[in-house]
Amino acid sequence: MTTLVFGHKAPDTDSTGSPLIWAWYLNETGTPAGARLLGQPNTEALFVAERWGFDLPAVIEDVTADDQVVIVDTNNPAELPPSINEADIRAIIDHHKLVGGLETKGPIDITIRPLACTATIMHDLMGDAAKTAPEGIKGLMLSCILSDTLEFRSPTTTDHDRAVAEALAADLGIDIPGYAAEMFAAKSDVSAFSDAELLRMDSKEYGVGDTKFRVSVLETTAPQMVLDRKASLMDSMATVAAEDGVDQVLLFVVDILNEEATLLVPNDLVKTVAAKSFGAEVTGDTVVLPGIMSRKKQIIPNLAV
Repeated sequence: MTTLVFGHKAPDTDSTGSPLIWAWYLNETGTPAGARLLGQPNTEALFVAERWGFDLPAVIEDVTADDQVVIVDTNNPAELPPSINEADIRAIIDHHKLVGGLETKGPIDITIRPLACTATIMHDLMGDAAKTAPEGIKGLMLSCILSDTLEFRSPTTTDHDRAVAEALAADLGIDIPGYAAEMFAAKSDVSAFSDAELLRMDSKEYGVGDTKFRVSVLETTAPQMVLDRKASLMDSMATVAAEDGVDQVLLFVVDILNEEATLLVPNDLVKTVAAKSFGAEVTGDTVVLPGIMSRKKQIIPNLAV
């Protein structure tokens, strides 16, 4: 039986690359495995897969009781297939806080470490196999780390993430600033996506008391490309919120180079969120939040209404 390896919905580079990495490792160590996706990946992930010679994994909508699965880059049932608790979960590899709600059919291997990237954890778990891995697998690991750390700008970055990335880059003969710029340029080209697709592209559901949010983050080196669409994006927020069963979509446009985020402010609820969460005074339909780069470390933990 093939073990399915997948990450979270709205897959980014880490949730696209890490299933490919771990499926390779499982196959190398005698467990038949295949990577899967829970949706179409973003443009950076598409660039990375093509750059390192990988076809995108198949997209799946759900799992069954007959499926053996390994979950990577999340442990949140809300970000996983509807029937995840019916599947035979064999392992979890993650770098997010423990949410709870997953049920397993027996004891499993769980590795959750306070690092910036799932691929860093996988590199450690592989041991010597990471050193002898094919160039493409090493390239995926490097790409995932650079993406999740925003080339070491994110406050989630640890010395270990940086050390692993720098060692991989040296092994591959990759110039980190040049390659990261290519990745971020690919991520920044969102012209082909609808407003609804942008609002869901890199997003997570999160509740604050009785208020449910879809917290969307767009990391870009060209923030104006997104901000030029702010009127239509704000118009689309109500539709997306209604379709997804949340009260409000929060969109943070993260300017990678200037290390700040712009929050779109369509209504009084978001104005209150900006004030109570970040101490920001809102005078228009956007507010700039200096130093805000990470949803996991700076946005989600501070959300208040």
